[in-house]
Amino acid sequence: MNLTESRIDDFKEQIWAYYRANGRPFAWRHIEDPYQVVVSEIMLQQTQTYRVAPKYEAFMLLFPTWDALASASTHDLLCAWQGLGYNRRALALQAIAKRVVAEFDGKLPDDPEILVEFPGIGKATAGSICAFAFNQPTVFIETNIRAVFIHFFFNDQAEVRDDQLIPLVAQAVDHKNPREWYYALMDYGVMLKKSEPNPSRKSSHYTKQSRFEGSDRQIRGAIIRALTQHKSLTLQELVNVTGREPERVMVQVDALRKERFIEEDSASTLRLR
Repeated sequence: MNLTESRIDDFKEQIWAYYRANGRPFAWRHIEDPYQVVVSEIMLQQTQTYRVAPKYEAFMLLFPTWDALASASTHDLLCAWQGLGYNRRALALQAIAKRVVAEFDGKLPDDPEILVEFPGIGKATAGSICAFAFNQPTVFIETNIRAVFIHFFFNDQAEVRDDQLIPLVAQAVDHKNPREWYYALMDYGVMLKKSEPNPSRKSSHYTKQSRFEGSDRQIRGAIIRALTQHKSLTLQELVNVTGREPERVMVQVDALRKERFIEEDSASTLRLR
């Protein structure tokens, strides 16, 4: 689908008008520090903005620079991450910091093709980082942007693929101010999801998030939380504190140990690495 210049202009004006009246004032917006952008983008992966907002500001006070994050202990890092879920992202974020410090002299590369090689950064996140940190007119899709383009241009279709949307995102991107353009798109997408049936359900990439209650992910989170609060516990103490079935706790402890989240000493005491 090729949009006429007039249709693009009308679309952009509607998005900009909504943003001018209703733009959300998050702490990670309107900043040019690539470190702060990366922290916010990794935090926002799979986590709602209302949960990220207070954690982001507290995290930045504890770890204000690449160096501070790179040198943090796993215990301190995961304590600061509590409440955001998906703890692997915290380790990936620290791995990014370590690589920036060790290989790039503390300066984040501004090339999406380089950024996709970093832990925890896929193609979409690489594009969003370059747009928000360096104001580059990159082309990427995330859930709210997807909702906007489906709503405006594929509202009568189902199973819409991202490769159908990407050319339209590229046509519509604001080359003068891509940073705020993407903020505007995201805010409009949030509004759409609140005001009508979620347009993203018409995407071929749409999946419902798996049930959290009683899941292995919930048990993993309970284990990490217990070890941030108690610093070290035996397996039996961990079972008692989490209140979970011993067999399931043992399986997740083994997985977390292999993933280098936790370690066990000679006295069979478990702690965060």
